[in-house]
Amino acid sequence: MIEAHELSKVFSDKKRGEVRAVDSISFRCQPGEIYGLLGANGAGKTTTLRMLATILSPTSGTARVAGFDVVGEASKVRAHIGFLSTATALYDRLTAAETVEYFGQLYGLDSATIARRTAEIFKTLDMEEFRDRRCAKLSTGMKQKVSIARTLVHDPPVMIFDEPTNGLDVMAARSITDFIRQCRDGGKTVIFSTHVMTEAEKLCDRIGIIHGGRLCTEGTLGDLRTKYAKSNLEEIFVEVSGDAR
Repeated sequence: MIEAHELSKVFSDKKRGEVRAVDSISFRCQPGEIYGLLGANGAGKTTTLRMLATILSPTSGTARVAGFDVVGEASKVRAHIGFLSTATALYDRLTAAETVEYFGQLYGLDSATIARRTAEIFKTLDMEEFRDRRCAKLSTGMKQKVSIARTLVHDPPVMIFDEPTNGLDVMAARSITDFIRQCRDGGKTVIFSTHVMTEAEKLCDRIGIIHGGRLCTEGTLGDLRTKYAKSNLEEIFVEVSGDAR
């Protein structure tokens, strides 16, 4: 489970002074569920996910991931999550298989477990064709699959996806969204940030709309359609974001 309570992050900026990137956000995401965090660029999505992943420390509030506090038990949180974004770089000189093996070692897995998990993941993601190809020679979609594989090698119960299809072509993006569904169907707790409304409509069990660092509304797609008397999620998003200005 992911549970955030009054989670906030404040940055200091020389020109703007205090910047409240995330402002008292509270929500839950259960195992076997995809929680979609929707917002425009700069709304606070990435900062929220980075706090949940222990990359950033919250200014105030609390969060627990897989039962562990993100501040007091950060190392345990990291051992139980997979974090994926399009901003994650790969080491060009390593092959796809070597990259996954390296991350398996970082997670403390033994050689037999790494070999078994690598075989399972490469089969699931259809990566056998380029398993021994250096990352520098891979396409954008292939690189994203390698990023997924290294994120999954320790079989984490919680998956955090930060706009993972950004910049990908249609086929590569579809393979990523199919994988996210598999995570949910496998009982994992999944939080997924995006500004692509069609992805949210297809994937998410519940949706939270964030604007200006605040969680403005949340619920199932059906709940939001009823509440705002609109069938189109984009129209709901525009109304919620406009009201929050």
